[in-house]
Amino acid sequence: MQINRVWTGALVLAVAMAATLPMQAMAKKHSGTPSWMNADGEVTNSSQVEAGYGETVKGVNDYEGEITGKPAPGSKFTQLKIGMPMKQVTDLIGEPTDQGSYVTGKAFIPFFYGGDRYRYELAYKGQGRLVFAGKSMGSGGNLIWIIHNKNDSGYRE
Repeated sequence: MQINRVWTGALVLAVAMAATLPMQAMAKKHSGTPSWMNADGEVTNSSQVEAGYGETVKGVNDYEGEITGKPAPGSKFTQLKIGMPMKQVTDLIGEPTDQGSYVTGKAFIPFFYGGDRYRYELAYKGQGRLVFAGKSMGSGGNLIWIIHNKNDSGYRE
């Protein structure tokens, strides 16, 4: 009986910690220049970018997101706002060179029905990357992160 209480307590603690870790990672503001960014604040390697180095902004419908790097001259990304749905973004700036999705840690939290369980990434050659947060795979989601990189290959590595 005592062992069951210990395991139950450990499980509750693990779930509580898992729920707060993604929020802490996004909220953490970093300082210094990371290896994937040059001294001018331009992203040099889009696939290595980490959250927390960009500018935190509030967009449409009070969506919060991040903008990292400096836009390329004439970049279509400057037309975008955090919170825009994926369909609106692709209608506005066109189809990406490459795209893909991945699961976040929130997908493994029991009884978590909120957003950001899945992320969808669009890569545009010579522009950078756009990251969307969705509730389920294939749902598209809303724009939460703009990564400017004028040297982006357009392919997810």
